[in-house]
This record gives sequence, C-alpha cells and structure tokens, in this order.
Amino acid sequence: MLTKIQITGNITVETGMHIGGSSAFAAIGAVDSPVIKDSRTNLPIIPGSSLKGKIRTLLAKEMNKETVSVPDDDCEEIGRLFGTARKDRPHASRLLFSDMQLANEEELREAGLQSLTEVKFENTINRATAVANPRQIERVVRGSVFNMDIIYNVEKEEEVIADFKTFAEGLRLLQYDYLGGNGSRGYGKIVFNDLKATVVTGTLDDKLIQECNELLSL
Repeated sequence: MLTKIQITGNITVETGMHIGGSSAFAAIGAVDSPVIKDSRTNLPIIPGSSLKGKIRTLLAKEMNKETVSVPDDDCEEIGRLFGTARKDRPHASRLLFSDMQLANEEELREAGLQSLTEVKFENTINRATAVANPRQIERVVRGSVFNMDIIYNVEKEEEVIADFKTFAEGLRLLQYDYLGGNGSRGYGKIVFNDLKATVVTGTLDDKLIQECNELLSL
C-alpha cells in the first residue's frame, strides 16, 4: 500500500524577502524587480521550487564529499530524497513541494499595512565612472507567514528516519542562510514553526512517525 506523510508548518519571514516574478510587461515607472505573486489573489507566494532548490543546494554543500557540477551527481541520500536522473540510479523525488500561500493577510492588514509588499530603493555605483545605477526591488514584508505543505512518499520504511534526518538538517541549514535573492544584503531570513508530520495515506508504525516529529522539532 502506498504510504504518504504530509509535512505541514509555517514559514515566518523575518527580514524582507525577494523571490522574483516577471517584469516583462511592467509599465514605465513600475518596480524594476517585482516579487512573484498568485495570479488569482495578487498576494505574494513562496514557490515550492524555490524552497526545494534552496534546501537541496545547502544539503549538497554539506553532504557531498566533493564539488559536483550538476544536481544529478549529488550523493545518494540527497538524490533519493529530491530526485535524480542519473542513468545508473534514476529516482523520482520522494518530497513533493506545494507553492506556499500567504496565511496572515488579515493580521498584517490590522497592523496598518495597506500593501503586503514593500519597495526597497537600492543603488550601485560604477567605481570607474562614479555613475549611479538606482533600482527598485519589491520585497515581502517582515512578519509575513506562509503555510508549508510537503508530501513525503514512503518507499522503504527502513529509510524513512534517515530521509527525515536529511530533510530536517536542510531546514536547519536554511534558517541560518536565506531564501530568495540578495541574502548577503540582509534579505530573506526565515524561520520554520509548528512543523508536524502526519500519515495521510496508508499506514506507518506509530514509533516511526513519532521519531519523524521529534526530528522536525529539533
């Protein structure tokens, strides 16, 4: 029987976060670099691909024994969790990431915010010519909370704990890094809250799911 574990929780944005959207049809005077938004609500989102890619990149830096040029060459622990197309060991991702929607719009509105994003004006200076290059970067405001929803497909019970250790380590690393762009300038610091693993399809030993939740709580 196919067993699936749902991993839920919240991502709280602690510093302005920029995950870029398209500016192909921006009007004159519009923001140079907008954030990605949900087309139905026009509210900012965190794409699942952004979270997955960042966690995988951080784990690769920590766990790979040598530098690899393509993700398919990541170590086995990363490949079986995030997927690999290597011909000698192809494997679909066991983790399925959903796009994350803004969860606390009402709270932010009650705090007096008319817009749920902010525009940060930045400037670069050409050292040779002293010519300024100003630009406007849109950011998700500090205090925004996004609902996280990830599905883990159980393939081998004996590998569940090892996979959750790897995943939990990726979350820990991300909290000491940044999500989105311009992290070296203070953007994109996040924290994970209320993480929980729940069996939603099939069955799994209660002790295993308890240990999974203990790993997430760390």
